[in-house]
Amino acid sequence: MQTGVGLFWALMEGKDMSTKQSIKIGGASGFWGETDLAMAQFLSEGDLDYVVFDYLAEITMSILARARSSNDSLGYATDFVTAMVQPNLKAIADSGVKLISNAGGVNPEACAEAIRECIAKAGLQLKVAVIVGDDLLPRVTELSASGAREMFSADAMPAPNKIASANAYIGAFPVAEALIHGADIVITGRCVDSAVTLGACIHAFGWAPDALDLLAAGSLVGHLIECGPQVTGGNFTDWETVAESLYEVGYPVAQVSIDGEAVITKPANTGGVVNRGTVGEQLLYEIDDPSHYALPDVICDFSAVELVQIGEDQVHVRGAKGRGVPADYKVSMTWADGWRAGTILWYLGRNAAEKARFFAQEVRTRAEQKLTALGISGFDDVTVEIVGDESHWGESARYVRSREIAVKIACRHQDKRAVALLLREVSGAALGAPPGLAFFAGTRAKPSPVIRLFSIRVPKSSVALSLLDHRGTNELPQMFETPTLNGVVEPLEIPATSEQDAQAQNELVTVPLEQLAWGRSGDKGDKANIGIMARSEAYLPWIAQALTSEYVAARFAHFMTTPAINRFYLPGLPALNFVLHNALGGGGVASLRNDPQAKSFAQILLDTPISIPQKLLES
Repeated sequence: MQTGVGLFWALMEGKDMSTKQSIKIGGASGFWGETDLAMAQFLSEGDLDYVVFDYLAEITMSILARARSSNDSLGYATDFVTAMVQPNLKAIADSGVKLISNAGGVNPEACAEAIRECIAKAGLQLKVAVIVGDDLLPRVTELSASGAREMFSADAMPAPNKIASANAYIGAFPVAEALIHGADIVITGRCVDSAVTLGACIHAFGWAPDALDLLAAGSLVGHLIECGPQVTGGNFTDWETVAESLYEVGYPVAQVSIDGEAVITKPANTGGVVNRGTVGEQLLYEIDDPSHYALPDVICDFSAVELVQIGEDQVHVRGAKGRGVPADYKVSMTWADGWRAGTILWYLGRNAAEKARFFAQEVRTRAEQKLTALGISGFDDVTVEIVGDESHWGESARYVRSREIAVKIACRHQDKRAVALLLREVSGAALGAPPGLAFFAGTRAKPSPVIRLFSIRVPKSSVALSLLDHRGTNELPQMFETPTLNGVVEPLEIPATSEQDAQAQNELVTVPLEQLAWGRSGDKGDKANIGIMARSEAYLPWIAQALTSEYVAARFAHFMTTPAINRFYLPGLPALNFVLHNALGGGGVASLRNDPQAKSFAQILLDTPISIPQKLLES
């Protein structure tokens, strides 16, 4: 098979390859169920070349798989059709903007057919293309027999009959191919979040598969806009500065140049803000090792990326590097591992936390006694979280003796009946409980399936991708079969405080980390990611001196089942990125935690007291 530039130009032969110098891409969606504000903003803006949509997460894939199993016309993100495309079809056709979306989920052909029906009813001529082949569910028996192991834990695969979905994370070149052949709307299955943006860049600029720095730059742009308004003021550390306008927050627009540099902005007359803080927080979001961020098309190094404020709501982005190309696709499976349920109650009055703890133990004891009487094994896990109780939340609790607390009781079991039994005891024990118990009246919680994530690697050559469009069905070639490597990244040394700073020790003041840095956190499976970006380069050594791996591990010891933690340095921002392993109780819907996706972890860490010379704060 051909590789590199030769293959790329062979693919492009005879096709429309008019190269642009710059393009504008709007990021309209970051998850299935997000509000539909973006399309009206982008169509009013009027000069976008592409609008991209990201709908998929591992949890979403499992939900879509269950939907398809009950109705073979479902299994895709229906919001894309009903909220984004159908109401705006005439404006989309008039503007010439092209849409790229992974809304296809586990049934991209059904998604495309629903859109084609809308187009036909509207009397329009828009062309829809579908990329298929990422769905490996029919091959799970084969993959199991091959001895495939989980890529992080090396665990053996679950039984094939328990697997609900199995999808390869495909890249950007199939998207570019669909656009080159004239598609107005491109639908994929499990395409990587950032690849919908990179595919637009490849189409517009003619970037080749071995132009690694350019592919990394396009992937960075995709990463920055893949979560919609998280880069324009949503979930921002300094949210108070934009609070009055968040109700009409602007969705991100990336102005990308042929050299890979970009400006992140938002439509005129919209809320939120675009500044170094909002963009830096999103850059750090869920990237693990910033010098080895592996995607299907390129291994990215974001450690030297620079952000420059060039105007109001305009941040210039540059400095991404491409370090190689993986030989494999990541394949994520979701599988059923029993049942779970949880419910939240309130306790009020004197010793509220003690009463809540006693009540939770009372419920558990009664339920376990009944399980024993029925000959059913004990619970796989029972979790009790008492918000505001220091014995559970550790240093994150501020009000130890609160007279009003929330208590969450949750359990997991292979037998649905056992889960339902604990739920019955939560309400059934109410009259024999300590005083001060309060419920929110309504429907009682019900057991739901526990869905776990299991990820493996498979060779790219073993995954056959096809493009379905107005020309019929066409097999898509792979760009590379063997890995490439562009330099070895050595661990970066974090700067220490200087001798001059040491002489100013008697002038140290202590301030919360939030005064010195922005922060954002998220998850990857059972791992938590916390990114901390210094507001000034001069602050970074003092932040790093306090936020050692040992300190962060101790701060989150009440969450982590093992003390494994990594700390990475990004001098370009400058920033630190922490990865906490086995920190989320299984993560996603396998977890019984209040925060199974680590969304609050940065907020906990931003309370950290940091000692720093007064002169640095004054300057």
